[in-house]
Amino acid sequence: MASTAVESSIMNRGMITATVMLATLMQALDTTIANVALPYMQGSLSATSDQINWVLTSYIVAAAIVTPATGWLEARLGRKPLFLTAVIGFIVTSMLCGAAVSLGQMVFFRLLQGIFGAPLVPLSQSVLLDAYPPEQQGQATAIFGLGVMLGPILGPTLGGWLTDSYSWRWVFYVNLPVGVLCALGILLFLGRRIGRPLARRLDWLGFASLSLGIGALQLFLDRGERLDWFASPEIQLEAALFVLGFYLFTVHSLSMADPFIDLALFRDRNFVVGAILIFIVGVVLLATLSMLTPYLEKLMNYPVLTAGLVLAPRGVGTMVAMLLVGQLIRHIDGRILIATGFGLTALSLYFMTGFTPDVSQGTLVRTGLLQGFGLGFVFVPLGTVAFGTLPSTLRTQGTGLFNLMRNIGASIGISLMSYLLVRNSATAQAELVEHITPYRQVIRDHAQHFGLATVQGRAALTQLVSAQAEAVAFIDNFKLMMFVSLLAIPLVILIQRPRRAPGKESPPGRLAEA
Repeated sequence: MASTAVESSIMNRGMITATVMLATLMQALDTTIANVALPYMQGSLSATSDQINWVLTSYIVAAAIVTPATGWLEARLGRKPLFLTAVIGFIVTSMLCGAAVSLGQMVFFRLLQGIFGAPLVPLSQSVLLDAYPPEQQGQATAIFGLGVMLGPILGPTLGGWLTDSYSWRWVFYVNLPVGVLCALGILLFLGRRIGRPLARRLDWLGFASLSLGIGALQLFLDRGERLDWFASPEIQLEAALFVLGFYLFTVHSLSMADPFIDLALFRDRNFVVGAILIFIVGVVLLATLSMLTPYLEKLMNYPVLTAGLVLAPRGVGTMVAMLLVGQLIRHIDGRILIATGFGLTALSLYFMTGFTPDVSQGTLVRTGLLQGFGLGFVFVPLGTVAFGTLPSTLRTQGTGLFNLMRNIGASIGISLMSYLLVRNSATAQAELVEHITPYRQVIRDHAQHFGLATVQGRAALTQLVSAQAEAVAFIDNFKLMMFVSLLAIPLVILIQRPRRAPGKESPPGRLAEA
């Protein structure tokens, strides 16, 4: 009988793992899968290039605002009802996005999709950490990380294939089968949480000020480059609002007896350092990915699908590293693994500083594998040490804040890299143009080859100079990301080895039957 109970428990844990993996992958895919379909949506919905970007912005802003509220919602509604509501809501809004016939409908439905999608990743991580005993939480984090890290990497590839083969609407319809399986898994295998935190009165002022700060920050980052940053009154207003929102939230939280985000989270050193490091992971992962896509498509003239396939090995490296480190973390100090991961990521970015528009596919694949491997090595032990000393009652709120930091890091990284790419490209082009004069011997030697006496020849030379200047700007960005990865390594020293006092908490993994 005891043997049967153990086997049943292991099977139940396996099904819970598969369920939350589906939820994580579904939400993580939707952060990037729609990007490649935007030009097709633009024509279908009769939108301008600036208007169609609200399809992305509305989802990002809504998800960012609701993510920190996941802990309160779980305490209020219960983990299983909230998880099930979020999945079903995500499925329904995905279908509505696919059926949208106007820009207004699409933006509204994407806003709702972001609201329902926000709790999925924090709940998935919290469920996995509770489903596994402490000695197996490295494996749980590895499984969770597969969805989080692979989703954004595979999103453009899957989105490009669906758009080319069927229609842009299928980038939303694809959520239906995944979501249905996930909802069934929640109904059948997820039990009620033992030790569920008591529902507190919602700190409305704290929630409103934090929402204002996060929403304004996301709009500032998403629209800044298109509107020329502080030259735009809209960007100036958004900057003022996000500073005001975070200021009000900080002052209110410090003076409130029961603030919206429990300040006990910030008294846990491992969690605070982990949140800073996951912020850096967000910067490096998605900022690098956002640079590589235009590099392949614009400078190397790769079709969308080919570019996606060349980037796919990055996900393979991540998957292999996570499976490996899930076992190694039992025997090797997590801090060593985190530092090794950041070191490998920095090494891959160093190799990328040698890229040219003629770089071979083999080199692209090798650097992608190495970078994916490095980031995979960081994610698993980082999640383990960040939550290893955190009480289980703070776990859902902690996972919400942890994932919010990763998403904000990604937004800041993408915006910063986009801005630097434009600025450095213009600077490099101005420097190159200075050397193109009829008095330089090298120009006279190639004048006939380019046909500089003709308009077409001069246009070809201008195009070549622009491409070279942009390549230099990409290299500068890769170099900056390399230094960011290296600067993260000293922070690892601040992490303490998790120590659990025996008997303080009931072991994770005990789930009551629904």
